[in-house]
Amino acid sequence: MTTSVVCAVRGPAETVVVQALDLAPELTVTRRCADLAELLAAGAAGLGVVAVLSADLPGVDREAVHHLHGSGVWVLALAGGDWPTERLARLGVDGVVPAQEAAAAVVPAVGALLERAARGARPGGAGSGASGAGTVGTTGDRVSSGRTRDRAPDGATARPGGGGVSTAPARPTGTVVAVWGPTGAPGRTTLAVALAAELAAAATDGALLVDADTYGGAVAPVLGLLDEAPGIAAACRAAAAGRLDPVSLAALTPQLDSGLRVLTGIGRAERWPEVPAASLEAVWATARRLAGWTVVDTGFCLERDEVLSYDTRAPHRNAATLSALAEADVVVVVGTGDPIGLQRLVRALGDLTDAGVGAERRVVVNRVRASASGPRPAEAIRDALARYAGVGRVHVVPQDTAACDGALLAARTLLEHAPASPARRAVAELATVMITARASLLGA
Repeated sequence: MTTSVVCAVRGPAETVVVQALDLAPELTVTRRCADLAELLAAGAAGLGVVAVLSADLPGVDREAVHHLHGSGVWVLALAGGDWPTERLARLGVDGVVPAQEAAAAVVPAVGALLERAARGARPGGAGSGASGAGTVGTTGDRVSSGRTRDRAPDGATARPGGGGVSTAPARPTGTVVAVWGPTGAPGRTTLAVALAAELAAAATDGALLVDADTYGGAVAPVLGLLDEAPGIAAACRAAAAGRLDPVSLAALTPQLDSGLRVLTGIGRAERWPEVPAASLEAVWATARRLAGWTVVDTGFCLERDEVLSYDTRAPHRNAATLSALAEADVVVVVGTGDPIGLQRLVRALGDLTDAGVGAERRVVVNRVRASASGPRPAEAIRDALARYAGVGRVHVVPQDTAACDGALLAARTLLEHAPASPARRAVAELATVMITARASLLGA
């Protein structure tokens, strides 16, 4: 049985690659594509299991690689010139071969990908290449706090031909926290900013705040930052071109006096196509390497644009939120402390489960006050969530209008503006719980 391969290789290397593949009895070249559009069409039509392409093929970016992966096609790229191995790894390709070594290396590299497929791996293996740790062969894999995905034993990086592996130790990576809540302005941004500030102050490995709310991102104005050039859109463009690394991400994230880094969001909702999921995957992986904690302020909507799901190249309206929730190690679910807010929160917890979000959850009820929940509001809220949503632990943030309004007016965090505020102390307690839990997990 032979395996079909499609090629989109430019210049003299095409003949070399095609001849090498044709000489392998177990491989056959089913299509020699002239451009990226033809290659994507061939992949979508099921004409190949593996795609071999030139790194300098016009239009190649993370989105194109993501499209091929969505068609079940493994992607092997030829490195050279302005496209070194590390940059290709950031595009999420499954394997890399130096163009000058294609004659001898392309067949073993294809064989390595097929071996991975035989072991049950899928094209793209979540987190592929984003860390930039890839060498010749399969790209580097991400190791997250408490979660690992499709990686060689002991953090090693696989090489083509199924042979040796790089013995470089896996680099420790940070924790991603997604702050999410239902519609109705439950205070996602307020909590995200306050939590990120607490983590930046208490953690020793830094914190990064990311505004991924594509409906009404407000992190920049809350902190008094200029956002004419949204940082997250620039990061996605760099990721799409394979140029995003911790150094370039640090240049896009201004650092506050407290040490907190901030990646600003899009100020206008119609710019949501500038933050596609394929690029955000690389942003999250790079953020893990830049900071010990990455706090992501997300939008409210979990709809998956089913009408467009037939077209994997079509942008999805809620891709930023869904991508952040899929990547998160911890999801902080925020609701408000009133009857309507609690009803929405109970439904939202069910929606998260239906969406397949399996990360650890921290439920936070915000703006808790006796006037909306009775004489003992915290106790009443905990009892209600235990009864109707099965939530065993609830973090309660009391309403402190004066402190929150003052912090917003001064464009400062609660930690800076009102360190003695009851709301600030509640968020600080949440941060301490999360840091302790992470330390216990890493220690285990």
